[in-house]
Amino acid sequence: METVPFTLGTPASGQTTLGLIVLKFDETLEQDFRRLFPSRDLSIYTSRVPSDPEVTQDTLLEMSKTLPASASLFPPAANFDVVGYGCTSGTTMIGAEKVADLVKQGVQTPAVTDPLTASIAACKALGITRLGMVTPYVESVSLPVKQAFEAAGIAVPHLVSFGEAGEENVARIDTASVKAAALQVGHQDVDAVFLSCTNLQTLDVIDSLEADLDKPVFGSNLALAWHMVKLSGAKLAANAPGRLLKS
Repeated sequence: METVPFTLGTPASGQTTLGLIVLKFDETLEQDFRRLFPSRDLSIYTSRVPSDPEVTQDTLLEMSKTLPASASLFPPAANFDVVGYGCTSGTTMIGAEKVADLVKQGVQTPAVTDPLTASIAACKALGITRLGMVTPYVESVSLPVKQAFEAAGIAVPHLVSFGEAGEENVARIDTASVKAAALQVGHQDVDAVFLSCTNLQTLDVIDSLEADLDKPVFGSNLALAWHMVKLSGAKLAANAPGRLLKS
């Protein structure tokens, strides 16, 4: 075998670097981020965290044990502007501050966010005080998310759920079902509609829902992307949906 000389240059990365920690059973978040962040000037590195096929309070809490190890699997030489942990309910159970601490145990980054923190920030940016909410999960998982918004000063007078506990089914709930549920809460006395869960397919219904309701509509993935933009200066796709991205 003959060896040949080479020259070291810069890595195949963009001007901004994002990290995304995705649940093992999530099939939607990465696909949405590919659509929302198409720029070649941006690098997104993804790691997976072990998660259970059944979503309960206990299985969500279990992720706290493996978050540092999952964060440590990002490329060590990459300079991350922000890292996002992709689980709304998991953040609710573990706590946003603890999530950030656990992630920073595994990777160096100046900022960590999550869909719950991002969505509360989105409500404040849009001046939302009364929120309608759609979740896919059973009551024991859905109600703590509602309570987390209320603890932040955002009333959630209308909440509907699909009552599902299996992540594989959540990823396959069709957009017609999501839209029907969002219209049900959106026509109530609320300022906006939040579609909770990173595994729920929401991007394709946001613009039509906003047109029907004349209110802001955003999901966990859109809010997470928006907040990561705010924290990093990254650029979103020009055709990305929703009023939130214009705030």
